[in-house]
Amino acid sequence: MEQQHYFRTPSGPAETRELDVTLAGRELTLHTAGGVFSGDRLDLGTRVLFREVPPPPPGDVLDLGCGWGPVAITQALLQPDATVWAVDVNERALALTTENAGRAGVRVRAVRPDDVPDDVRFAAIWSNPPIRIGKAELHALLLRWLPRLVPGGQAHLVVQRNLGADSLHAWLAGELGDGWSVVRAGSAKGYRVLRVTRGPGQG
Repeated sequence: MEQQHYFRTPSGPAETRELDVTLAGRELTLHTAGGVFSGDRLDLGTRVLFREVPPPPPGDVLDLGCGWGPVAITQALLQPDATVWAVDVNERALALTTENAGRAGVRVRAVRPDDVPDDVRFAAIWSNPPIRIGKAELHALLLRWLPRLVPGGQAHLVVQRNLGADSLHAWLAGELGDGWSVVRAGSAKGYRVLRVTRGPGQG
């Protein structure tokens, strides 16, 4: 299905194109291609996310579902002392993120999910998650990565309101339970930004 293309590795050669974007105040010319999420622009949800998230802290930080790399590159630009992990199941996305990080002059580790060492814990997670993979798969994805936040660490997730942002908010609050906080950090243009915080006593 066309709506699912971005979480599968596309077949055939990639026809890349240049895209002029501004990330963390830097004007950049990066490469995009078909077969990755929002391959023709910086999507609106990601722009809303950028408006609401604080700069990432030093340490390991995660871009979950990196696409062609705008979130990971922004994390690296804002926090040079962070180790940025960009995770995707789409090999074309990983290749584009690696190339674009080089174009931006930052270091990003673009890898498949299983290539992140098990002992890595994240000070921050930013994600425009793949809602269209289905509720069960999305829930499994979030329960895989959110518990890898350090105590006091925060995840920011941007989700369209009409694609279930409010129900996801309620599910996260119920599923994660005591010691976690799930709040709406912002709302704009039909999107919600959810902030998930791991309590300082949660280890």
